[in-house]
Amino acid sequence: MAACLITVNLEEGMPTVEQAQRRLVAELGRARASGAKAVKLIHGYGSSGVGGKLRIGIRQFLATKKRQNAIKMFVSGEEWDIFHAESRQLIEACPDLSRDRDLGRGNPGITLVLL
Repeated sequence: MAACLITVNLEEGMPTVEQAQRRLVAELGRARASGAKAVKLIHGYGSSGVGGKLRIGIRQFLATKKRQNAIKMFVSGEEWDIFHAESRQLIEACPDLSRDRDLGRGNPGITLVLL
């Protein structure tokens, strides 16, 4: 049985925003092909100066993908909480997420995607 959740570290190798976006497209495709329902993206939050650009660029990119119906939705780490409606939808689609260590921690360095 396929894993419901795949985690991808987009910070690895200190990529540019464009490189991270290309990798994101490839990783979302791989996740879909494997049967995953959700992807947890690690992009950092900007303490090094690079993570901030990645975080903003990745979330803008995901907003475009959502408008194009290429993904169902995404939830920023800051909103990743059981009291947030879209977070609950993500957990319903992928119950493994109820045990995610970042749930309720307000982590700006991550974003969760529902495929």
